Amino acid sequence: MFSIAAPEPRKSHATIVSVAVLSAWCLGMLSNGASPAYAAELTRSVDVAATPSAVWSMIGGFCAIKDWHPAIGTCIEDGRLPPTRKLVTKDGKMTFEETQVARNDAEFTYSYNFVSTPFPVTQYIGTIKVSANGSGMSTITWHGTYIALRGKEEDANDALADVYEAGLGALKSKFAG
Repeated sequence: MFSIAAPEPRKSHATIVSVAVLSAWCLGMLSNGASPAYAAELTRSVDVAATPSAVWSMIGGFCAIKDWHPAIGTCIEDGRLPPTRKLVTKDGKMTFEETQVARNDAEFTYSYNFVSTPFPVTQYIGTIKVSANGSGMSTITWHGTYIALRGKEEDANDALADVYEAGLGALKSKFAG
């Protein structure tokens, strides 16, 4: 048994030219080494001599970051749900606006995203989590996923790594015996 298919409709000259131009552009971009936006992850952690509940009581509040991160001078929450905080560095040179997107106090974790940031990233989601690590010990983990602006991949990674490491280093000192 066979069937007779209707002939394909003819493509207009404009459609053929558009497809050819788009194909040539894509091929040119690929041959020039252009790449899509740089999606990245960054994780830093530190072990401290305190229980998760003791650590969480210090760092778990959304604006508590001003009390433990050495670079943050002020934190103002907007009082809405979900909360948004405005962070200003101690030197007043940088401002961040962040919204809390997830929170679980029982598991000692919260996540937030950047509403505005001086860092060359988009689609940033950061998570701070405290986990038990033996008797009277905890691990504090700061994890972020983001897309770095093209050409700013190293700057983005370095800036976030500096923030994470400074904050976690300060927490290690605060919980040192």
